[in-house]
Amino acid sequence: MKDLKHKVIRGGLVRIVSQASTLILRTGSIVVMARLLSPKDFGLVGMVTAVIGVFSVFKDFGLSAAAIQRSTITAEQSSALFWINLLVGACLSLLTFAIAPFVAAFYHEPRLVGVAAVLAMAFFFNAAGVQHSALIERQMRFITLSVIDLISLLTGTAVGICMALRGLGYWSLVAVPTITPLTYTVCVWLIAKWIPGRPRRHNGILPMMRFGGAITLNGLILYTASNADKVLLGRFCGVEALGIY
Repeated sequence: MKDLKHKVIRGGLVRIVSQASTLILRTGSIVVMARLLSPKDFGLVGMVTAVIGVFSVFKDFGLSAAAIQRSTITAEQSSALFWINLLVGACLSLLTFAIAPFVAAFYHEPRLVGVAAVLAMAFFFNAAGVQHSALIERQMRFITLSVIDLISLLTGTAVGICMALRGLGYWSLVAVPTITPLTYTVCVWLIAKWIPGRPRRHNGILPMMRFGGAITLNGLILYTASNADKVLLGRFCGVEALGIY
C-alpha cells in the first residue's frame, strides 16, 4: 500500500506537469499558426471538426476506461477490446468519408470534402492504440505516457508548422490532428510490446462494454452542448467568422 500511495502521488504530479506542458505547447502552436495562416484557414478546418468531432466521443467507446478500472483483466479480454476498438475506429473513418460531401454541401464549401477525408484517418489511428495505452496505464507508468503525449504532440505540431511555412494553408491545420494520434499509437505499440490475439467468444467483456457505453453517452451530451455554437456559426456566418471565433 505504501508503494501504491507513492506511485499514485508521483503519477498525479507527473500528470499535472504533463498537462501544463501540453497547454503551453498548444497555446504556443496556435500563436505561431495564427501568424502564418488566415482566419479562413482556421474556419475551414473548424467547420469540419465541429461536425465530425462528435465521432471522437465514440473513438474508444469508453473501453479504455473500462479496461483500466477493472481489478483484473485477461489477455483474451484485452484482445477482444482491441478488435472492438479497431472496428469502431474503422467504422468512424468510413462514416466520415461517407458524410464528407454532405458536410461540404451544408456549409456550401467544396474544399471540406478533402479536409474531412484526411481527418477521417485519425479515428483509425486513435483506435489502434487505445488498448496499448490502457495496458501501460494499468502498469501505472504515468511518466512514460506523459512523455509519449508530449512526443506525439510535438511531432504533429512540428509537421503542421513546417507545412504552414511552406504555404500549404489549411492543410497544415489538418496535419496536426492526423499526425499526432499516428505518432502516439506507434509509440504505445513500441513501449507496450503487446500483440493482440485472435478475438474469442464468451470472453466476459459485456460488463465492460456497458461501463464504456455509459461513459460514451455522457461524453456525447457534453460535446453537443459545447459545439453546437460552432456548427451554427459556420453555417450562417461563414468560414472567416468561425475562424476568428
